Amino acid sequence: MVKPLVAIVGRQNVGKSTLFNRIVGERLAIVEDLPGTTRDRLYADAEWQGRVFTLVDTGGLVLGAEDDLLSRVRLQAQQAIADADVIIFVTDVLEGVTPADQQIAEILHRAQKPVFLAANKADTSQRRMDSADFYSLGLGEVYAISALHGSGVADLLDAVVTLFPPEELEKEGEAKAVEIAIVGRTNVGKSSLLNALLGEERAIVSEIPGTTRDAIDTVLEWQGQSIVLIDTAGIRKRGSIAPGIEKYSVLRALKAINRADVVLLLIDASEGVTAQDTHIAGYILEASKSVIIVVNKWDLVPKESANMDSFKKHIRRQLKFIPYAPVLFVSALRGWQIDQILETALRVYEQRYQRIPTGQLNDLLQESIARHSPPSKAGKRLKFYYATQPVVDPPTLVFFVNDSRLVHFFYQRYLENRIRERWGFEGTPLRLRFEGRERR
Repeated sequence: MVKPLVAIVGRQNVGKSTLFNRIVGERLAIVEDLPGTTRDRLYADAEWQGRVFTLVDTGGLVLGAEDDLLSRVRLQAQQAIADADVIIFVTDVLEGVTPADQQIAEILHRAQKPVFLAANKADTSQRRMDSADFYSLGLGEVYAISALHGSGVADLLDAVVTLFPPEELEKEGEAKAVEIAIVGRTNVGKSSLLNALLGEERAIVSEIPGTTRDAIDTVLEWQGQSIVLIDTAGIRKRGSIAPGIEKYSVLRALKAINRADVVLLLIDASEGVTAQDTHIAGYILEASKSVIIVVNKWDLVPKESANMDSFKKHIRRQLKFIPYAPVLFVSALRGWQIDQILETALRVYEQRYQRIPTGQLNDLLQESIARHSPPSKAGKRLKFYYATQPVVDPPTLVFFVNDSRLVHFFYQRYLENRIRERWGFEGTPLRLRFEGRERR
């Protein structure tokens, strides 16, 4: 079902992100009292009066900016305007009508889209009266609001939902969108990979480390499957994280890992696996998420100094705690081998939701015991009664035994390897639990 798209636009530091968070109901957008904090388009679903819609926060429009990054922020906001069904234009009552507001109003007139003018920071009766000045922009009704305190926002949303396109009937059995998070250190090419997968510049690409600050959701259809791509800020070591904006960015990247089905861990081929790559892989493992290791910038590696097999062995040595993760070699900038990423991600997703029939699992258990006897301790041998898989996402297998204290790590790894030999579970961690009858 296609949800209406509502874009929040305006110049810098007028409270767009605060309004975004107010409507969504949680702090998704980074809010700082600094101009230019929001750079990329930030998407989230919201609901009002039974209508679900997608809300997009944009970077502050700085018209005529010569700075390369600011000019691309402007292009991002203009793209959001072009995509939107409804636009909320946020202004600042405290500063009144500015030349920048007038320029943005001219752009919105030309866009020929429904526009609602929200005069923000109208916290007092005098400020609400002052909001009438914005009628001079010629955009119709002016809604005096306080995004920080919530006053007037309900009236604004009541008006917004009336202009949504007719609601489509949701198809029966509509498939769940597969959420894929793109994570990695700063400046390894995450946004470039997102753009390569989308075939358009949806996220800002810059050689400046840390350009992406929010986790950005982008929906696309690929071979009949809905996919949500989540671009995230680069994750630094905890001791290297600056307070404020960068701290929030890292927290959101970790949150993106937690809500993803599959995580793409990007590694810079020109630098190899670093200590920080290992830390990020650890975050993914702790969250029990499926993972694909994507070696980006492979075109920059001199072929006489390394080949795929030797580099893959290097990865396996450094990330030996996720041996099940497939390794892909790509160049996001050149678009080389990009198609294999989504194909592999969907295959890994299917493996994540695989359920082993109880009978087949117990047959394998008996075969494994016959091949390699369970360990014993102090004359007491580990006995298995039966096994079952009660949970998928992540796949969780429970083994009922006489005494769980007798389960050695190596025997647990042996059983996991046997299960993977039979059923794969490519890219996906397995949780093996052992329930014993021992006395407490």
